[in-house]
Order: sequence, then structure tokens, then C-alpha cells
Amino acid sequence: MSSRASTAAGGPDALRRHLGLSDAVTIGLGAMIGAGIFAALAPAAEAAGSGLLLGLALAAVVAYCNATSSARLAARYPASGGTYVYGRERLGEFWGHLAGWAFVVGKTASCAAMALTVGAYAWPGQAHAVAVAAVVALTAVNYAGVQKSALFTRAVVAVVLAVLAAVVAAGLTSGAADAARLDIGADASPGGVLRAAGLLFFAFAGYARIATLGEEVRDPARTIPRAVPLALGITLCVYAAVAVTVLAVLGPGDLAGSPAPLADTARAAGADGLAPVVRAGAAVAALGSLLALILGVSRTTLAMARDRHLPGALAAVHPRFKVPHRAELAVGAVVAVLAATVDVRGAIGFSSFGVLAYYAVANAAAWTLTPAEGRPPRVVPVLGLTGCLLLAFALPPSSVAAGAAVLAAGAAAYGIRRAVAARGKR
Repeated sequence: MSSRASTAAGGPDALRRHLGLSDAVTIGLGAMIGAGIFAALAPAAEAAGSGLLLGLALAAVVAYCNATSSARLAARYPASGGTYVYGRERLGEFWGHLAGWAFVVGKTASCAAMALTVGAYAWPGQAHAVAVAAVVALTAVNYAGVQKSALFTRAVVAVVLAVLAAVVAAGLTSGAADAARLDIGADASPGGVLRAAGLLFFAFAGYARIATLGEEVRDPARTIPRAVPLALGITLCVYAAVAVTVLAVLGPGDLAGSPAPLADTARAAGADGLAPVVRAGAAVAALGSLLALILGVSRTTLAMARDRHLPGALAAVHPRFKVPHRAELAVGAVVAVLAATVDVRGAIGFSSFGVLAYYAVANAAAWTLTPAEGRPPRVVPVLGLTGCLLLAFALPPSSVAAGAAVLAAGAAAYGIRRAVAARGKR
């Protein structure tokens, strides 16, 4: 029996369906409401100036289209792998491979960035060492089973939401808040708004984690289409409240130059005692994002290994914990090495390019669905695909160049693999 057939039949290589609607929403929230909200606002404000909220709105529209397309596809193909599976089934093997490649490479860089964020907030003098320890610890949590991961993520989300709520309450009720700072001025250029949207989109991208866990969700055809928009809607409301608060208190100029905008907002609002709490919350948020990222990357690695796009040994499922343990260990090892040895300050832009390419394939795949298969309104995948391309190429030139080079390498790897397989058959 093939790996796909064994999986579909619930054979020994199939993952266990443990996650309900609240678990799936929580995992999506843990991936989205993470370190991005603590770090992405400042560079986005630097790009868009007073047009920051326009950038946030544009990122949300693109994210909604991507989420809708992904949810419809995930309900149709409830297997681990996300857009890797959708691209393969709807557009052909090459596009599935390219989507999976973009996701694994881009999100591995994101894992390293999140790990280093934990280190920078928890112990700035030993950021690399703390980052490696965080990767090892969360890889162990994932290894013990996805239910334990969901429970941990639920606790992380609760802590982060409490911290963000405290900042919003302190900021909006203080005399430092000025609604006039929300006005859009001449400094908001179309190019700057697009770039800000691309940077802010990075923080929205966590709903992919729900789709990549399709093989572990109970009743996926019903659960996933409900979980994705719920998680995205909650995240948008939280981000909008935080962005309005920070912009009203600091203004676009001070926000753009702030290394820790939420902590600076608490100080400007007269809540100095809240700043250390925000710092701790940022570290916890980065841990939550790192956990969800490792979870999603390992599942896509599993799916690609099942089809031999990655080494077949990574397709193994633990007989007791029912998790892709070798894929998780491999991802954890690569991320730990990156976190220990590289400066990933440019990884956010690089990762954003890969994620946007990934969702471009998802929207193209959703376009091919028939009404009987749950196709979304035609405008959704069209807007999603167009938005992904616009935001990807509005990113800094270095990020675009690096991302394009990685996609080209993935395409070359696919061609070499096909050529070797054809020669073997002859």
C-alpha cells in the first residue's frame, strides 16, 4: 500500500485525530498572536508612516482571502502538508513541491527568528544560548504529542492576550493618547503602505498551522473552515486595538524609531510598572509562535517525505505518540543550529517572501475547485493571488532576491529529482 493510501485508510503511518474546534483555533491564535505584534509595528510604521493602519487593513484583506482559500482546500484535503498537498492535487506535482519548499525553508528561518526573539527578551546577553534552549525544549513538547502542544499553546495565548489587553487599557485611558495621531498624512505613500502590509502579513500567517494539522483534526471538513476565520477574526481585532493604541500614544514618528513599541507605550502612558510585564509577555509570545512554527514545518516535512520530495526516513510516525518524530527532530536540529550561529535580523523579510509565494499557490489551487467541492467566490482567490504577488515584490530588494533564489533552488531540485527518477526507470 502506498504512503498516501495508508494514511487515508488510517494505517500505521496515519496521525491521530485529537484536535477539536477550540484546539484548532487556539493553535492558530498561538501562531498569529505572537512575537510579530511586539516587533512588526515599528518597521511597518517606518515604511508607511501615518498610513500604518492602511497597511494593517491591506494585510488583513490578503490574509482573509488566503485563509478562505486555505480553509476550503483543507476541508477537501484533510491531510498533513497544507498547500503542499493542495498544489500537488489541484495544480500538479511541481507546484505542490514548490509550495512545500517555500513553506519549509521560509518558516525554518522564522523559527530561528522567533527563537532569537525569546533570547533577546528573556536574557539579552545570552540570546543565542537561550534561543537554542528554547528550540530544544519546544521540540521535546511537540515530540510528546500534539495534544500537549495544544494545551501549552492555550496557556501562552491566555498570557499574551492579558498583556496586550493591559497595554491597550493603559494607553487608551491615559492622557498621552491623541486621536489626531491616527490621521493619515502626506508621509503615507502607496509603496510604503504596501511594504508595511508585507511586513505585517508575517504576523497574520499563523492560520496555515491549522491547515497543516488537517490530519490531526476531528471532523476536518467541518472544523477547519470554522477554525480558520475564527482565529483570523480574533487576531485582526487584537491587532487593530493594539495598533490604534500604540499609534495614538506614540505617533508614527516615535513608533518607527522604537525598539520595543509596546513597552514604550506603557511608559508613555505612565504605567512604568507594566513595561517589565510587556517584556515577559513578548518572550512568552515568541515561545508560542516558535512552538506553532515547529509544529507546522514538521507536518509539511512529513508530507513531502511521504512523496519522496524529502528523505523518506522523515515520514516515520511514532508508534506511541503518533507524531512525525523524525521530522520534528530534524526541524528542531536545523533551527537550533541556525539560532546558535546566524544573525537572522533579515529573516523576517525572507520568510515573508516564502510565505506569500506559498499562499499564491494556495489561491491558484482554490481557483480550480468546483462549486460542488466548496469553491469560494471567484473574487477571493483572485484577490488573494494578486495581493500575495504585490506584497511579495513590495518587500525590501534583498528579501525579494533571496526569496527568488530559494524558489529557483527548489525548482532545480525538483528537476534533478525527476531526471534521476527517469534515468532509473530506463
